[in-house]
Amino acid sequence: MKSWLERGAASPHHALYLRRLRIRQTWVWGLRILIFIAFVAVWEGAARAGWIDPFLFSSPSLIWSQAVQLATAGELFHHIGLTSLETAAGFIMGTVGGISLATCIWASPFLSRVLDPYLVILNSMPKVALGPLFIVTLGANGASILAMAVAITIIITTLVIYTRFQSVDVSYLQLARSFGATRSQIFRKIIFPACIPDMIAALKVNVGLAWVGVIVGEFLVSKAGLGYLIIYGFQVFNLNLVMLSLVVVAIIATVMYQLIAWLEARLLRHRQRG
Repeated sequence: MKSWLERGAASPHHALYLRRLRIRQTWVWGLRILIFIAFVAVWEGAARAGWIDPFLFSSPSLIWSQAVQLATAGELFHHIGLTSLETAAGFIMGTVGGISLATCIWASPFLSRVLDPYLVILNSMPKVALGPLFIVTLGANGASILAMAVAITIIITTLVIYTRFQSVDVSYLQLARSFGATRSQIFRKIIFPACIPDMIAALKVNVGLAWVGVIVGEFLVSKAGLGYLIIYGFQVFNLNLVMLSLVVVAIIATVMYQLIAWLEARLLRHRQRG
């Protein structure tokens, strides 16, 4: 156990640091798992004891039974796959589009002054209200769902990244200009690398926003997907189906967030080595 905790150590002091760090991480994960198990146990026990109404609040056993029923019928993974694909596409398009738009605005100070009030207005506008407009213009199909996810993610990404572009330390920019660096070189060598942590932070935020956009879009137009299951469950008073859909959304969103956190750790480790 000691050798496992101290693996990769370069010195006795480093070994002590790694051992303490990994013990603390083990405690953190252990407590997380314990809290989850306790929550599920209390939820199930409260439902069985009649402290809460299983019809309204369901229970872990009822949710599991609903999941097995849908999986046996071959429907569960179809709904999960469709919503996950739409969310991933909206997430990628919104994030890449936001970063690209922020780059274009930074590249043209004139364009920045022109678009600034419109970005503020678009950011303050409730994007969900655009759903009927997307349905009319794009049709009641997957394009409207994707448009909803992109609309929710792209504006906030643009504002966050553009603001970070502007907040890069001026002394670095002045030094680069004194050596004759062009505006393009300054952006590629100084500004963009300095903003990578903020881009990762935008990715984390966009995970939740993309899910909101897709689920709302499926509320409006879809005949399949987790959003459709939620609405259908409410319509037929099958709240076990609703809770199952919410649990699945929470699990997949957590997995996406952890993947981004893993990417962030690798990028930061690479920057430190560099």
